[in-house]
Amino acid sequence: MGDNHPQHAPGDTLSTELDPERQRTAKEYAGIKRRLFFVDLGLGVLLVLALLFLGWSTGLRTWGESISPEPWLVVALYTVALGVAYTLISLPLGFYSGYVLPHHYGLSTQSLGGWVSDTLKELAISAVLGLGAVEVLYWLLRTLPDWWWLVMAALAWLFMLAMTQLAPVLLMPLFYKFRPLEDAELVARLTRLAEGAGAKVRGVYVMDMSSRTTAANAMLTGLGSTRRIILADTLLSNYTYDEIETVLAHELAHHVHNDLPRGLAAEAVILLASMGAAALLLNWGVPAFRFRGIDDVAALPLFIVAMFGVGIVAMPLGNFLTRQMERAADRYALQTTRKPQAFRSVMLKLAGQNLAEAEPPRWVRLLFHSHPSIAERVALAENAILNS
Repeated sequence: MGDNHPQHAPGDTLSTELDPERQRTAKEYAGIKRRLFFVDLGLGVLLVLALLFLGWSTGLRTWGESISPEPWLVVALYTVALGVAYTLISLPLGFYSGYVLPHHYGLSTQSLGGWVSDTLKELAISAVLGLGAVEVLYWLLRTLPDWWWLVMAALAWLFMLAMTQLAPVLLMPLFYKFRPLEDAELVARLTRLAEGAGAKVRGVYVMDMSSRTTAANAMLTGLGSTRRIILADTLLSNYTYDEIETVLAHELAHHVHNDLPRGLAAEAVILLASMGAAALLLNWGVPAFRFRGIDDVAALPLFIVAMFGVGIVAMPLGNFLTRQMERAADRYALQTTRKPQAFRSVMLKLAGQNLAEAEPPRWVRLLFHSHPSIAERVALAENAILNS
C-alpha cells in the first residue's frame, strides 16, 4: 500500500470533507420535500374521497351525459373535467415545489417563463396520454368485462417499453437541447468504455441541463437505434475525465447486469397487481357505491384508489430492489475503471452540487431512496482504495 493511500477507516473523513453548512441545508431541503410529498398525496386522497362519498363523481358523469350519450365522449368529458380540477388544486403546490423551493435553495436556474413553458408541455403530454389511457381502459371494460385487467396490464407494459426506446428522441428534446460532444478525447474514452461493456451506443451527447438546474447528471438512454450516452453540461464543466468515466461506468453496469429487463419484469408484476386490485375493487365498489357497472366512468376513482394503493405498497419494495442494482453498479464502476479516488471525489462533489443528504435517516432510506446513501457509496470507494 503506497503512502498516498488514506490511512483511516471508511467514512472517517466524510463529515470533515463535506461542507457542514451545505449538509445542514441538504437535510432541511430533503425534509421539506418529504413533507410536500405527503401533502400532495393527501390532496389526491381528499379529492378521491370527495368524488366517491359526496357524489361528485356521479354528478360529473351525469353532466357528461347531458352533453352527449356517446360512451367514449362521456368518458372524455369526465376525464378532462377531473384532470382540470386536479390540476387547479395541485398547481399552487406544484409551483412551490417545482419553482419556488429549488430557487430558494440555489438548485434552479430556470426563469419563471421557462417553468411555465415546461409545465404546459408536461400538462399537454399528460392530457394526451392520460385521456388515451382512460379511453382504452373503458373500451376494454365494455368489451372484455372479465379479462380487461389482464389486457390493460399488457398494453400498459408495452407502452412503457415503447417509451423507454422513444423518450430520448421524442420527449426529452421537448425540454432540453442536445448537441454532440465535441471533445474527441472524452468521446473516445467513453465510447471505449461502452464497447468494453458490450453496449452499442449511437453517440455521446451533451444536454443543456444548466438552463434549468445547477445539479449534475449523466445517463445511458434508449434502446437499439436510440441508445446514446448523455452528459449534462453541468457535469462536463465541474468534473475531470476520470470522474466522468466512473459515472458512465456506473450507468453501463445497468446494461451489463441486464437491469433494464429486470426492471421491466418488476414493472410487469406491479402492473398485474395494480390491475388485479382494480378489478377486485371495482367488483366490490360498484354495488357499494351504486354505480351502474364496472364500465361506469363514475367508478373511475375506485380504479385510481387501486393504482395509488398498490403503488404506495410497492414503493419501498421497488426501492429496495433498485438499491441492490445500484450497489452492484457502483462495484462494477470501481472494478472496471480501477479509479476509486475518482469515484469517491464524484460522490463528494455530487453531495454538495445536488444538495444531497449524505446520511439520511434509516426510515427515509428504506421508504424513499432508490440509491444507496452518499455515505455508503463513499465508504465503498474508500474500501476499494484501502484494498488496492
